[in-house]
Amino acid sequence: MLLQVSNVTKSYGVNVVLSNISMQVQERERIGLVGVNGAGKSTLLKIIAGEMTADSGAIHKAKETKIGYLAQNSGLQSSRTIEAEMLAVFAHLLEAEQELRELEVKIADPALHDDEKKYTDILDRYAKRSDWFREQGGFEINTRINSVLHGMGFGNFPPDTLISTLSGGQKTRLALARILLQAPDLLMLDEPTNYLDIETLTWLESYLRGYSGAILVVSHDRYFLDALAQTIIEIERHTSKRYTGNYSRYMELKAAEYEITMRQFEKQQDEISRMEQFVQRNIVRASTTKRAQSRRKALDKMDRLDKPQGDLKKANFTFEIERSTGKDVLAVQDVSVTFPEKDSPIFRNVSFQLTRGETVALIGPNGIGKSTLLKVIVGQNEPTTGTVRFGTHVKVGYYDQEQTRLNGKNTVLEEVWGNYSHMEEARIRTVLGNFLFSGEDVLKRVSSLSGGEKARVSLAKLMLAQANVLILDEPTNHLDLFSKEVLEAALLDYEGTLLFISHDRYFLNKMAERIVELKPTGTDHFLGNYDEMIEKKIEIEEARLEALSKQATRSKSTAISDNAPASSYEADKQAKREERAKQRKLEQLEQEIASLEQQITELEVQLTDPSIFNDYIRIQEIQAVIETRKASLAAAYEDWEQYM
Repeated sequence: MLLQVSNVTKSYGVNVVLSNISMQVQERERIGLVGVNGAGKSTLLKIIAGEMTADSGAIHKAKETKIGYLAQNSGLQSSRTIEAEMLAVFAHLLEAEQELRELEVKIADPALHDDEKKYTDILDRYAKRSDWFREQGGFEINTRINSVLHGMGFGNFPPDTLISTLSGGQKTRLALARILLQAPDLLMLDEPTNYLDIETLTWLESYLRGYSGAILVVSHDRYFLDALAQTIIEIERHTSKRYTGNYSRYMELKAAEYEITMRQFEKQQDEISRMEQFVQRNIVRASTTKRAQSRRKALDKMDRLDKPQGDLKKANFTFEIERSTGKDVLAVQDVSVTFPEKDSPIFRNVSFQLTRGETVALIGPNGIGKSTLLKVIVGQNEPTTGTVRFGTHVKVGYYDQEQTRLNGKNTVLEEVWGNYSHMEEARIRTVLGNFLFSGEDVLKRVSSLSGGEKARVSLAKLMLAQANVLILDEPTNHLDLFSKEVLEAALLDYEGTLLFISHDRYFLNKMAERIVELKPTGTDHFLGNYDEMIEKKIEIEEARLEALSKQATRSKSTAISDNAPASSYEADKQAKREERAKQRKLEQLEQEIASLEQQITELEVQLTDPSIFNDYIRIQEIQAVIETRKASLAAAYEDWEQYM
């Protein structure tokens, strides 16, 4: 056992957040911590990490257990470069490496050989430190850093990039990269999938599945929890409950548990009702008084079951439309966007259409310009080239993931009522109640709301708009698992046209009928949801590789089809040649890197060989070769990064 939480309680004033929470974390366990926004998940992580004290209870862990904690949206604040910050994680190994280099210089010094005891002591010290350095992964430092940075989307960033120049999302991703390199025994992550695109998410899942330590993660990403978690701990109504399995299994178990508990409660209620009726009918009869009194005593002694509480109150809303659009809803034609500070467009040749009733997802990596494209479509930005045309009777409702359309100085009531002043206050309060703002909650300032609460305010305004075209930018961001399900249900019943951006693969699978993938040079189009798109991409790649293989075996004398122009054929052939050459170069570089790292390891091991301890000339030769190999390795890594 790495960690035990015993009866932890935490309150803020009179508001209880956690009550007698107990849980255990075993070695290599993968635990998903779930619950609605405000349930206390982040508070619990902070208490375990020692950043917050509990009112009562205890946290037990072994002295040698190292805990790593990454708070939600905690961007890395540093004046260092990316390379320097990542290398700082391995400061203890770099110090050991420096000590080894100094010992090598001493070992090579002929003057030391006259003092046999001192010489032997230094050799012993060198052997022990070298073994420790190898066991701690000292020879894999650069490989680990490059692997994690590439996986987290920093593969193309110059190593000397100052962290202070990065965006908030990039700093958050870099903080995650650093804690992965630290490799603590227990890795605690609070919403690590925020700001990650699908490619990075997929890499992170794979990395965490192979992680050597235990993981405790708070997440509202159901796809992520299904792929990673082996155990789910739910915090609900201030208490915790443990379920074995991933998120989908947890939902099944919880539903079955509620059904069984409700049946037991109803069965007992029926029994109580029968016994009470018997007592009422027979208590006054002389012949049956004793039996009635016996039943009454049995009722008094009965351990009565509490009625199962069921699900927590959820938001409740629907998206309605005033009137339908024409068949053709939107036409985006050859759109490109170039920012003033950029020489080239962030994307170009973007074309797609929407027809009435379609549900279309817009996807692509971070920074490709998805949000920018939506702002062009809704008229907030102008395209550099191309056109955006809407069809007849179109009324657009736009959801901005940054919530920039909310006024922080307003109360919740003022923010919503200000847009729909023609409505009665009672109607606005009813709508806000459906979005879980009741009583004094409607008088909170928007600036004081959490991300999830701001999202619900924006959705309330969007619902009242009765738009027949919804354009949504990351609508599930900041929403808890239960709110996501309510939003999905509302959008599935929506009769209008929907265009949305999302990195939530579960949401994409449930909602998307068609996917438009944005690239710098245009768009790719896929029918179906996210999983179907992945299958199609695999098929396309397999077909491409098969075609390359056939072309490689085809005779040079094969006649070129008359249907294809010779110039097009030659261009296609040249492109395929270049792709094969690139793949071969990558393979060669990877083999070269592996070989150089192996050679360096073997040479450093040679320095610990007693047979050459007294041969300082040989030691100097080995040191010179090591330095040459390291220079070659650095050059190989630079070439490798250029081809990636």
